[in-house]
Amino acid sequence: MKIAIAQLNYTIGDVDGNASKIIDSINKAKAQHADLVIFAEQALSGTPAFDLLRKTTFLELCEDALVEIASCCDGIAAIVGLPILTADGTISAAALIQDRKVLRYVGKKYITARREMGFLVPSKGCEYATIKGHKCVIIVGDDLSRERDFDKSVETIISINARKYGKGTMSYRYDLMRHLAFVEGKNLVMVNQVGGSTDLVYDGTSGAMNARGELVLLMKHFEEDFQIFDTRAEATPVAVPSTNNARTHMIFEAACCGLRDFFRKNGYRKACVGLSGGIDSAVVAAIAARALGPENVRALMMPSPFSSDDSVEDARKVAENLGIEYNVIPITEIYRSVVDTLKPVIGGTEFDATEENIQTRIRTVLLMALQNKTDYILLNSSNKSENALGFCTLYGDTAGAFSPTGDLYKSEMYDVARYINRVYDNPIPESILDKEPSSELRPGQKDSDILPPYEVVDAILYRMIEEGQHREEIVNAGFDSEVVEKIHGMIMRNEKKRYQFPPVLRLSMCSFGHERLMPLTNKYGD
Repeated sequence: MKIAIAQLNYTIGDVDGNASKIIDSINKAKAQHADLVIFAEQALSGTPAFDLLRKTTFLELCEDALVEIASCCDGIAAIVGLPILTADGTISAAALIQDRKVLRYVGKKYITARREMGFLVPSKGCEYATIKGHKCVIIVGDDLSRERDFDKSVETIISINARKYGKGTMSYRYDLMRHLAFVEGKNLVMVNQVGGSTDLVYDGTSGAMNARGELVLLMKHFEEDFQIFDTRAEATPVAVPSTNNARTHMIFEAACCGLRDFFRKNGYRKACVGLSGGIDSAVVAAIAARALGPENVRALMMPSPFSSDDSVEDARKVAENLGIEYNVIPITEIYRSVVDTLKPVIGGTEFDATEENIQTRIRTVLLMALQNKTDYILLNSSNKSENALGFCTLYGDTAGAFSPTGDLYKSEMYDVARYINRVYDNPIPESILDKEPSSELRPGQKDSDILPPYEVVDAILYRMIEEGQHREEIVNAGFDSEVVEKIHGMIMRNEKKRYQFPPVLRLSMCSFGHERLMPLTNKYGD
């Protein structure tokens, strides 16, 4: 049997647009004489659809579109993912179409993703089907990791998925597929969604395994793709993707894909960023230039009385190397005017975080003015380390419409910067990579005045957030107890800031955000 795998980029709620893509792929599959064409989980609705999954009118639109899709399936079978309303609630289903008729719906049994809980209900799970004389089992979503011991007559396992990208997940995904195909002795075909959906990004990377557990077809990551898997043909095995060797490359591509689709699907075209001469804003500017095109990115450089000449020059070099438009707007006069205006309130007090935060908030006022006047959408230039610790200013550097790097640790920002320089001819000056991190909000300020080196901070944060370790476990692993307690305290005190953050592109399994960070750091009730 020839199975066409259509890896497409869907838009949440755009049923007509999604159906049009599906019909185009069906026609393409027919032209290539495929017997079956398969589409990802919730292809018609886009995912995560959240409250749309509770709206009867929306679900009816999906079913009406499915009827139109079925009418195009003359001479070919199709499996299409969509939400279906049942007596128990909405399920995530795979619709099996043959001879221009919807024969049945195969529902997902295990609802494991938080974004689906409360919106979808479990169904009975995988089912067998004979398609063009070929015995298959159809599985939806994460049921693939739980279903075993299929009937011996089954020749091919077909899995439709909507698996989001997360650092380190791809190797796990293909290890699971390889083991299942080998143990069951059956072909395994998996189709995944691709593209960004606000704070999520789907990597695609659909593929097929033969009955020996060998990967024989691997599709593109972070791009639409269309390929044919022939169950009868002998194909040469290809290398299983390794997230270890290409980790930073995948992170960069995921960030570009997520940012590009956030803009495209929301009708935005242009982005602005505040360039400080530091590592974070340089990386965000480079990602934006790559994702949107340099002609659609604009930077403001806003030196304060405490900004060094070197930082201004570094920021200028980044903009020029990337080919993006920029303006230098000193904020010294504005800053002094605000401080002078506040003298009746704060006059006579010592310089502290108040004056530091005033500078950051002034910059946000200017960037938002640029957005309002010219439709350059403001990008947030944060990182996961500073967000977790609250090392940021509310209504200042926490502002923006979207944060493409807010789920990357500070040390990962340096990794991405080096990758960008290696691949794109060094747009980020070495002086930015070499300088000690500083927000330059007061004379001689350095991040190390408050924190240990970021290599230490990030190692502790990773254990707390990603691995959910107790403080005692981290100290027993060799970290200084005072440092661990300090970091834990900063995380717990700054939850209010994370509640007021823009959407953060989720690039790890335990992503930044109030709904994930607190339960993990509070795992043992402290």
